[in-house]
Amino acid sequence: MSQAPEQAIVGGVLEAIAEHRLKAGVKLGEQDLCEIYHCNRAHVRRALATLEAQKVVKLEPNRGAFIATPTPEEARNVFQARRAIELVIARNVVRQASAEDVARLREHVEQEHLARQSSDRRDAIRLSGRFHLILGEMCGNEVLDEFLNELVMRSSLIISMYSASQAPLCGDEEHALIVDAIAQGDEATLMERIEHHLRHLERSIAIEPTNASPDLKDILQAPGR
Repeated sequence: MSQAPEQAIVGGVLEAIAEHRLKAGVKLGEQDLCEIYHCNRAHVRRALATLEAQKVVKLEPNRGAFIATPTPEEARNVFQARRAIELVIARNVVRQASAEDVARLREHVEQEHLARQSSDRRDAIRLSGRFHLILGEMCGNEVLDEFLNELVMRSSLIISMYSASQAPLCGDEEHALIVDAIAQGDEATLMERIEHHLRHLERSIAIEPTNASPDLKDILQAPGR
């Protein structure tokens, strides 16, 4: 394994959450994780502690580790925080974006479009969330970028929990309009489009958790397996 076991576990769990393969409430059994990632329980426990610090895993005494189950109130709070953070990030981006930055965003939106066209839902979900993270990388503020990474991951968990199997995705047409505003240096329009986009995503989620009990080994596989 090229990565340290803890990094591989954390990365695998976060990726599965981002792609809506790991749902809220799923138990992360220590023995299962040891077998999947060919490591010992000390590695697993350190990884689970890291995931708990990121608020995507809940450690319960005498019961074990579970993917966090956000309440409706927590879901609303996460989206409210995303709006606040992403508006500041977008303002930074539009004031300093280069032609190369705009080209990178347009290329990403095209990848989203191709994933949708090919009905590759898993890749479309991944790319949809990645668009927002790219804006965070471009904003020039590492603290905001870190906050956004946590919020995007938590909202991915919320979407997977409070929606059916055909969970709503960010529309690549909305992403394209956001990129257009950045390219034009139109800060006011960009603020409107970011606000509309995030509220649209929040409204598209029905606050009704799904019931799923998948086999952890069917979801998480060690790299290269």
